Amino acid sequence: MDVDDHVDDGQELVTGEAVALDLRSQSFVLRAAGAIIDYLVYFGSYILIMVLLLTFAQQLGIDDAMMQAIGVAGIVLCIVVIPTAVELLSHGKSLGKLATGARIVRDDGGAIGFRHAFIRSLMNVIETFMTVGSLAAITALLNGRAKRMGDLIAGTYAQNERVSRVVVPVYGVPTALTEWSRTADVARMPDALARRVAQFLAQAGGLSPASRDRLARQLATEVSVYVSPLPATEAELFLAGVAALRREREAAALELEKAGLERLAPVLDGLPRGFPDRG
Repeated sequence: MDVDDHVDDGQELVTGEAVALDLRSQSFVLRAAGAIIDYLVYFGSYILIMVLLLTFAQQLGIDDAMMQAIGVAGIVLCIVVIPTAVELLSHGKSLGKLATGARIVRDDGGAIGFRHAFIRSLMNVIETFMTVGSLAAITALLNGRAKRMGDLIAGTYAQNERVSRVVVPVYGVPTALTEWSRTADVARMPDALARRVAQFLAQAGGLSPASRDRLARQLATEVSVYVSPLPATEAELFLAGVAALRREREAAALELEKAGLERLAPVLDGLPRGFPDRG
């Protein structure tokens, strides 16, 4: 189903067919933990650079005016240039985000670019370093996705990548189609059509009733060419029956193929008669 995506005002990314995609934003607490780690790394890098310069300033011939200029350049480097480069090259990651399982993405779920990373780093100077994180915390607490001011301006948010694995339930042939399945002939469908059917059945619960019925009827019309006889049932139940029947028969075919290979294994793996075993 090729549809245009748009961003809902809530917590989810919703497609044009009203399918809500599970792209969860990271919580405020985890964002704060990641920000603290990044703060310590970047600000600690600046302090380390300055301590080294002060230690070897006399040997390097650095006077006070040059030291001040290097200090300003060091701040820009450590809290603007390096964070921008890190997020850009790692596609929205940083040390703190790696630790908390987050990635900075656009509001539409896409990867960020230079503009997004630069705006976030520039605003980070004001809302994190200059206000010790208070402005960022207040802003994040006032919106549903825990966005700080830099995210609001850049159009980004922190996506939580550590999502528990969802086990998709596998259903058999619907009870109403049990008798039909014993004699039904389901030919091999094009892979693209089979994927569309599987996608529809997986997302049917998140569709609006009108879209669900319309898509089910459309797919059932396309699938009916490969099925004989056609059962007298509703479109979505028909698609579920066809998908389950194809899955069961393909699984049975794979089991037969596996059994055949196991019977041939001694011949395939063995040596020709009279051939010496040199292994």
